[in-house]
This record gives sequence, C-alpha cells and structure tokens, in this order.
Amino acid sequence: MTGHHHPEPEQRIRFCPLCGTPVENNFAFGELRPVCPACGWTYFEDPKVAVAVLVEKDGQVLLTQRLNVPFQGLWTLPAGFVNAHESPEKAAERECLEETGLIVKATRLVDILSGREHPRGADIFIAYQAEIIGGELRAGDDAGHVAFFSRDALPPLAFETTRKILFREGQNPPCDQK
Repeated sequence: MTGHHHPEPEQRIRFCPLCGTPVENNFAFGELRPVCPACGWTYFEDPKVAVAVLVEKDGQVLLTQRLNVPFQGLWTLPAGFVNAHESPEKAAERECLEETGLIVKATRLVDILSGREHPRGADIFIAYQAEIIGGELRAGDDAGHVAFFSRDALPPLAFETTRKILFREGQNPPCDQK
C-alpha cells in the first residue's frame, strides 16, 4: 500500500463534540491536533482497518469485481472495513458472506499491511486464509461479479494489497499483474 496525505487537523474537525466550542490546532502529544480551549478535549484520528479473505478452491482464488469507485470494475479479494466492536476475523467472514454469498471460517492470518492506497482506503489491512463452510456463490453487496481464478490467469486487479497477498513468499505474478 502506498502512503496518503491526510487532511490537516483543521479540515477533519471544527467543534468539540463534548461542549461545542470551536477547536484550535495546538501541539498535543507530539503533533498538531484539534484541541478544545474550553474543556481540553483532544482529537485523535483513529486508523481505518480493513480485512480480506484469501479463499482457495481447486487451486483457484476467489475474487470480487468492484461495483464502486475507486477502481470500479477491477477485481480484488473479498474485503471491507472492520466495524466498531467487531473482531478482524469476524469482519473478514462477514465481508466474504456479504460480497460472495459464501460462509467462510478464517483459519490463518496471512499478512498485515499498512499504508493507504486511496483517500477512502484503510490504513491497516489484515488478510486471512479462509475455508468455505457453506453458502452459495453469488455477487452481493458492492460486488458486481464473483468468481474463482487461477493465479496465472487473473483479471485486472484493483489494489496493490491484493497483489501482495496473492503473490507472496516468492510466487511471481504474471507479467500483466506486476
């Protein structure tokens, strides 16, 4: 994943959520942050966390075609954001069900990657190996199509994180996927 320039603190939040006073940008805890001059509340931007599942069947990997921007029409692993109070494993299983109709069980941590690939993307990306335990393959949620592909005959991929997960540990991508 590549780095992304985050908005300056004054573009993220303008008023204190506790007392409604306009915040001021001050150095707090080592960096410039919105701070309430009335009550001292300090804004900390939490990282966005996304998860994905690597599902393999008969030597092929499960991919979803994106319906939404960015990278609309390109393919990626079943993935999405972790909700508040949700474990990453359960989020990965939920996203797979929502996007593919398949019920899966996360069985192994594959990788943790960091860096935002686009302005609405994740800062932390966690990928799990998963096995199919039920359901029926169908496109759902924000997936236009879902299908299994051989690693040597992949459709155009949306994200660098997908490439990194599919081609790790010395596996070489086909020339058109580099």
